[in-house]
Amino acid sequence: MTFKKYIKAKLILEDGTEFTGYSFGYEGSVAGEIVFNTAMTGYPESLTDPSYRGQILVLTYPLVGNYGVPAQTINNNMPEHFESEHIHIAALIISDYSEKYNHWNAAKSLGNWLKEEKVPGLFGIDTRKLTKIIREKG
Repeated sequence: MTFKKYIKAKLILEDGTEFTGYSFGYEGSVAGEIVFNTAMTGYPESLTDPSYRGQILVLTYPLVGNYGVPAQTINNNMPEHFESEHIHIAALIISDYSEKYNHWNAAKSLGNWLKEEKVPGLFGIDTRKLTKIIREKG
């Protein structure tokens, strides 16, 4: 991946710990509670889960975005492939972002979806180290 097209960005924790990575998705700043998810797949479901409303979500799986985002379809008044009709998280933090995606059901990239929903994303972060800090210090 060519990092030249991405802007450097920082995650700064309440205790002053800093993580530097690259911005993808919507370009903007947020503040909030940071939480983590250790699932290997299912980021569309996690991002649209109302229980994460307003939180900064860290995904610990090392590569995110490689299967893109499916089209939003409604079946029996329920969105398929999503927990709700839009993203609820305040921001997304990941280790490595795959700009290119490949899945028969994919309609767009994760980065484009975040832009559409005005949700900042940050990649290039040691999410295992970050998760350990969150787990130990809250």
